[in-house]
Amino acid sequence: MNKKLDQLSEKARNLTDLPGVYLMKNAKKEIIYIGKAKNLKNRVSSYFVLNNPSHNEKVRKMVSQVDDFDYIVVDSEFEALVLECSLIKQNTPKYNILLKDDKGYSYIKITKGDYPKITAELQRYDDGADYIGPYTSSFSVKQTVEEVNKIFKLPTCNKKFPQDMRKSRPCLNFYIKQCMGVCKGKITKDEYNDNINEALAYIKKGSSNLVTRLTEQMEQASENLDFEKAAKLRDRILAIKKITETQKVYMINQPDQDVIGFSQNLTDATVAILKFRNAQLVDKEDYSFNDIYDLSQTRQEFLNQFYLSTNDIPKQIIIDEAFEGMELLSDYLSQKQGTKVTVKIPAIGDQKKLVEMAQSNASEKLSKKVERTGREVTALAELTKLLGLPKTPEYIEAYDISNLGDSSIVGGMVVFYNGRPLKKAYKKFKVSEGNGQDDYRSMREVISRRFERYFEEKDNGEGFGRLPDLILLDGGKGHVAAIKPILEQMKLDIPLFGMVKDAKHRTRAIAIDGGEISIASYKSAFSFVTNIQDEVHRFSINYQKKVHKKSSFEITLTRVDGIGEKKAATLLKTYKTKAELKKATIEQLRETAKINEKIATELYHFIQEL
Repeated sequence: MNKKLDQLSEKARNLTDLPGVYLMKNAKKEIIYIGKAKNLKNRVSSYFVLNNPSHNEKVRKMVSQVDDFDYIVVDSEFEALVLECSLIKQNTPKYNILLKDDKGYSYIKITKGDYPKITAELQRYDDGADYIGPYTSSFSVKQTVEEVNKIFKLPTCNKKFPQDMRKSRPCLNFYIKQCMGVCKGKITKDEYNDNINEALAYIKKGSSNLVTRLTEQMEQASENLDFEKAAKLRDRILAIKKITETQKVYMINQPDQDVIGFSQNLTDATVAILKFRNAQLVDKEDYSFNDIYDLSQTRQEFLNQFYLSTNDIPKQIIIDEAFEGMELLSDYLSQKQGTKVTVKIPAIGDQKKLVEMAQSNASEKLSKKVERTGREVTALAELTKLLGLPKTPEYIEAYDISNLGDSSIVGGMVVFYNGRPLKKAYKKFKVSEGNGQDDYRSMREVISRRFERYFEEKDNGEGFGRLPDLILLDGGKGHVAAIKPILEQMKLDIPLFGMVKDAKHRTRAIAIDGGEISIASYKSAFSFVTNIQDEVHRFSINYQKKVHKKSSFEITLTRVDGIGEKKAATLLKTYKTKAELKKATIEQLRETAKINEKIATELYHFIQEL
């Protein structure tokens, strides 16, 4: 805890209630955080309230290091926004979102030799090759290189020509007609270089000029009765038209716009920005951040800094979620551009699909960072949003009860860690037979026993000694209502929901205390919850079958005079399978069950006949 908290709090209470910017400083007088406020007194005072529940881990860390603060009063929140972004850029404080300008430049490289290749490069090497560029958009460079290689069927493999001709069979690209098959040795140097020259013309002058020129060449070839050449030119023209229609996303009757999507996994986050200019997708940018505890605040800080530090501002900015100060940002950008700039959130239609595409790109970028698939990242993000959780659930526990009549009642607990099953943490519970077929009562027993173990083992921090971020029960709102009082009594603040099945035993909804949340429209979350429900059901059923089988075997052994339930259980604990039991000698059976030789002999012969 900050020892100067009272002193800082007193200073904050004496601040003005005017708008302004505040600068938090550490003991070395270094600025560690810069923020803006509509009311300086209220905003700054909130940081120095002891155990403020609205503070996340990042804020608590920052406050613990504050030795003093300074402030600048301005005339409006609008001015505070501009000043905040300017000061952040100048001082790069530790606890602010910082935009690193590491985008760099990209180049299109044309290698030397009889059979040159065209590749996308992030830097220019002194290797004698020709380079086109620099370009600021690596996205456009990669897309362009991919297009020309497909259109003109240029090789993208590592083979060197003419050295590697006729040495191996063509690769898949040749058979799917995306490569001319230079490796077969039937493409002349002149023919290949004609293709390269046309590819370069496509890069430098665009598709429309090239299509016009190729059309003229095709018509001339037809007049000269060179139908083979005309057919190749026709195919090339069709390829250009097809790829320009399918590989670029077009927005008909839409102004220039940026479409922005965020993705978060625990404390890591990414943002993807899709830039549409002249009705088509021309660029994609993405940024990554660490120590993110409040994605809404991150969204606000990022968008403010990003657009206040660039002159490339479109007429529309489409975002995935609302954030504080949306109208303020819109007003500032409109004033800066001298024309209306709209910041909005689409609810339906094509614009909504574009936002989902941006979110998908952000998830894919994040998945590389956290070593998870894009689908897993998206599923956790959707589940967090759907359930209104305060943070992404890293450690999820799911429970199910399985029974066969009044006996062999069991409970199963499965764990999903960061989106994947953590099988070493799975737990089994044998439920008291006195519960009968009462699912609620059985679930209460399982949950009670699980969290009683937590208080016994919490110092370990693993297994039962770790609290989950989310509890899912295989059942509806009745199950949630039955378990909620137990958590409250134990003073455990853990999000609790049920997984509801339809008549065909398929996941249908998420149950809350008193109702249900539809999940079908959240595809990734729906699939994820279905997997959890299927896994906990499978685990519980398998355990129940083993318990029932063992219980039946115990009953069978008690048919031998002198073998009661306890002795039968002891035997089966030592010899876990029928095969192991049959291998046991009379002496081993006598010693294990603590019986005399006569009973042991009868038991031995009984087992051999099973």
